[in-house]
Amino acid sequence: MKLRQLELLRAIVQHDFNISKAAEALYTAQPGVSKQIRNLEDELGIPVFHRNGKHLTGLTAAGQEILGIAERVVNDMRNIARVADDYRSADRGQLSIATTHTQARYALPPVIERFRARWPKVSLHLHQGSPPQIARQAASGDADFAIATEALQHFDELVMLPCYHWNRCVLVRRGHPLARAGKLELRQLAAEPLITYTFGFTGRSMLDQAFAARGLTPEVVLTAVDADVIKTYVRLGLGVGIVAAMAYDPEQDTDLVRLDASHLFAPSTTHIGFRFGALLRRFHYDFIVRFAPHLTPEVVDRIAALRAPEQRQQAAAELQQQVGGLPGADSSA
Repeated sequence: MKLRQLELLRAIVQHDFNISKAAEALYTAQPGVSKQIRNLEDELGIPVFHRNGKHLTGLTAAGQEILGIAERVVNDMRNIARVADDYRSADRGQLSIATTHTQARYALPPVIERFRARWPKVSLHLHQGSPPQIARQAASGDADFAIATEALQHFDELVMLPCYHWNRCVLVRRGHPLARAGKLELRQLAAEPLITYTFGFTGRSMLDQAFAARGLTPEVVLTAVDADVIKTYVRLGLGVGIVAAMAYDPEQDTDLVRLDASHLFAPSTTHIGFRFGALLRRFHYDFIVRFAPHLTPEVVDRIAALRAPEQRQQAAAELQQQVGGLPGADSSA
């Protein structure tokens, strides 16, 4: 049995049993993947996959158990390599971050700027996607960290840590009636055509819950994953924008009026997640504490040491009560 076979097994499952995509992800040829999987099953003497003709359709019961062990083996091999790297060249390495557009565009730039100044020989890789996509990347070990507001809590494989609280603001064109309306009410927003985030992105669930709790059905005329796109269509007069407060730039968005909406919606919390059992190098800890100063190495290690997902989630929930807003932002961001 070879480590490469276990890596191929993981990749096939991660890519919905599509051998071509698994081969592409691991930079190898499809026939080679198929041969390695057949060799693995021949060596074990049992089928690992269910098949429909030439297509893989799922894991057998034995395959499910083997996958769990394979995940641990591959993760341990990565940890061994990280230990060696930390002793051989502590100031070198790669940091892979999977995150959403909002985090990459508005929250991370100052953190990454300071991190790069401290660790100039660490290569940084940013991967953007939907919250479920980036959570899967971190859970599989393909990314060191996932940073998002939604979906991370659904992955038991992750150590999930609260970073900061934020809320929303409303954006309108200058001269819009809401710009002169004083303190906003939810019913006023429900009467306007709204432009906001796609469901599942950037705390959108909190927005929907607020309207539903008041028995209101807003008219959402356009959704996007990118706050800059939302602002573009607000400028065109298509509707009223609801975005993360951090997405408003007082220097670049002078043609828009920013209205506080923190009293209308419950705050959201951005989390950072990494795979349970992953060994963190010194620059990993440094990145975490730069992004969320309360997440010291001692705090991170204490929660990461808890084996049961429920224990880790409870510890993170208790820590969340002590978390503030995004450093350098106002209280509504």
